[in-house]
Amino acid sequence: MPTPDKSSPVPARNTPATSGVLYTEKLWPSLWIWIVVLGLSSAGLLMFGPISPMAGIIAALALLAIMTTMLVLSTPTITVTADTVRVGRASIDRAFVGSVQAFKKAEATAERGPRLNGLAYMCFRGWIDPVVKIEITDPADRTPYWLASSRRPDELVAALSTPRA
Repeated sequence: MPTPDKSSPVPARNTPATSGVLYTEKLWPSLWIWIVVLGLSSAGLLMFGPISPMAGIIAALALLAIMTTMLVLSTPTITVTADTVRVGRASIDRAFVGSVQAFKKAEATAERGPRLNGLAYMCFRGWIDPVVKIEITDPADRTPYWLASSRRPDELVAALSTPRA
């Protein structure tokens, strides 16, 4: 019976394929979004309250649960490691990341509007003003850049500007 080759690498179970995380951010909804969710869920009380107070309370709680679940499940994450960048559902090797710029206030509005390239990957939220533009240099990818919201744009730019290990 042949003995197994001890020199061949075997991936460890449950370990990430990339090295340590340099930056991570969840784009959680702002406080005013949660206030709107509470207001909209109270519509269930207004609609079903005349039928029965209990039906109104159940409808309001059901609407609150549905909207909260939708917001939590749709909250994207930005993660930068030494090897990869992940923004929402998109991921790319750091070797294909070019220049990185942060935009705030009027400049951020212009990047999301008149200056926006239709081929860009967009992951921005209306409740987060600053955006970061990440140039994509992969010749096989038609996407010129990614545009992502960030509450800490300067930290994200710094993480993407650090040389790869």
